[in-house]
Amino acid sequence: MALQGTVRRAAVSSRPMQQRPHDEGRHRSPFAAAFLSLLFPGLGQAYVGFYGRALAFAAPLILIIALGGGLLVNAQTRLGLLAAISSPTTLLTILVLDAILLAYRLVAIVDAFRLAQAANAMTSSDANGGLGRPRVRWHPAAIAGLLAVVLVASIAHVAVARYDLIAYDLITSIGEGGDDEEPEATDQSASGEPTNDVGTLPTEGSEASPAASEEPTAAPQTARWDGKKRLNILLVGSDKRGDQSSYNTDTMIVASIDPVTKQVAMLSLPRDTVNVPLPRKWRAYGFYGGVYPAKINSLWGRARGQSNLFPGSKPRERGFTALKGALGELYQIDIPYYIEVDFDGFKKIVDTFGGVAIDVQMPVSDDHYPIGYGNAYNLYIPSGFQHMDGTQALAYARARHKTSDFDRSQRQQRVITSLRQQVDPASLLEPGRLDALVSTLKSSIHTDIPADLFPALVSLAGQIDAKEVRSLVFTPPTYQVECLSCYSLTPKLKAIRRAVKEVFTVDKAFEQARVRVGEEGAVVWVLNGSGTSGQAANIADYLDYLGMNATVPTSGGGRADRSDYAQTVVTVYNGAEAEMVETITALEAALGVKVVLKKDPLVAADVIVITGAATPALVPPG
Repeated sequence: MALQGTVRRAAVSSRPMQQRPHDEGRHRSPFAAAFLSLLFPGLGQAYVGFYGRALAFAAPLILIIALGGGLLVNAQTRLGLLAAISSPTTLLTILVLDAILLAYRLVAIVDAFRLAQAANAMTSSDANGGLGRPRVRWHPAAIAGLLAVVLVASIAHVAVARYDLIAYDLITSIGEGGDDEEPEATDQSASGEPTNDVGTLPTEGSEASPAASEEPTAAPQTARWDGKKRLNILLVGSDKRGDQSSYNTDTMIVASIDPVTKQVAMLSLPRDTVNVPLPRKWRAYGFYGGVYPAKINSLWGRARGQSNLFPGSKPRERGFTALKGALGELYQIDIPYYIEVDFDGFKKIVDTFGGVAIDVQMPVSDDHYPIGYGNAYNLYIPSGFQHMDGTQALAYARARHKTSDFDRSQRQQRVITSLRQQVDPASLLEPGRLDALVSTLKSSIHTDIPADLFPALVSLAGQIDAKEVRSLVFTPPTYQVECLSCYSLTPKLKAIRRAVKEVFTVDKAFEQARVRVGEEGAVVWVLNGSGTSGQAANIADYLDYLGMNATVPTSGGGRADRSDYAQTVVTVYNGAEAEMVETITALEAALGVKVVLKKDPLVAADVIVITGAATPALVPPG
């Protein structure tokens, strides 16, 4: 008997188990062990009684959770993590880590199952006298249970991998800039403009003017954004006709972001603007005489088909390079990147997010709103908060037949900021919504922003207060000269460039007052009455800074009737004071005098300012 007991103990000690369960003798369910390790690695091992092994499996995940919890406590860190996952490299890393984590969990699940099986076999062997090696019985039901647990664990990780790949596909797709399947659209009439706006247009094989013929046509190299300097991104809303015969960039908004102060300004240029300056280094500068003479919304199509005038090796690249370059020259800023969305895609995006609520400040009416090529209907949107689907939001942003293009630009900015404020990332987890959004974004949005810059941009966007976005719409008469007979707008370069330069520093109240002065459209002449050289020009420049249309008349050399005026004299003619209240207030405040009213039908100006010896030396900032 003693020998038998010794053999039994030797047999037990020679088993391949590293240790015996602490609660030996109790039956353990292999399925329960596997299921517990599914819930958390190591729980199944603890259930079987192998506590050291349980701790070894649980420790890595506990450390990961502790680290993640510590990072998520801080809002800034949460934003950094969100930004990080917008990087293609990070998404590929997540995919690898997801596979490693799945393998780790499967090992924990299978290990717990096998331990329970072995422990039960050991218990049965002990009950039978302990002679011989314990036999592990693999019951079909137990195997089925293990496979079910493995399947459940795998489904969760496959789902993570799927969303990861969707995000990777989206980020890499929208950054490709789109294809070049659209027609060239070089016929100016296709964009709704008279061909004589441009004159004789060069063809693909023709030569540009000799003065510019030596300029390169390669795409200009713009400095990569370093995360510190002001960032400017061109937002383009494109109107593709139903028959694809034309492509007009009817919405052109430059989003200008100061990464230091986290301020954002949205700069809108009306589509009917003509004579936008072109960069001197382009061949198009010499051919067109320094400015693009047609409406700016046709420049994309024109540049796309003119590789001999505009830089860029591919048609689409050429079109967007032309827009960025022309608007950058107009605003005197560098615009390295663009984001384009077509109108049909915009509707789908809004619908995917469940619509957007917009504060309609003024009713919108359009008795000829387009719903398709050659089709129209009567549109009316009342004032107040309105929840709009994609079609309604697009109509609100595009309607213009009973309103101005300037009001439309402001409405477009309002739609963008409203959508930005209301997007709930958690809503994307609803079944089917993410797939629908990704499909829409891939087909409707294109950009040349490098994918590896996305994390920095996401981080910056998270720090911006959308309610504090500054808005500039370059409307006449403050920023443009309006031609009603042809309908077109010619930019006032000095006023526009000054406004862009000061957009983050100028006081909002002052800017609003400047706009009100500009809207009155007073014609102000400044005459030199002191004999001091350059005095009239300086005062006109300052009044122009205040929003007035102030000039020094060329007739008479800009001199007053005499040159010994001691004080400034401001005369308002022919009842203009009734409609020029803001202008008169600004003049009196700036020059420190009271205006004089006078009637003289021979005077074409609304206001004449005569400078004197005591006229203050006023100089616009900068």
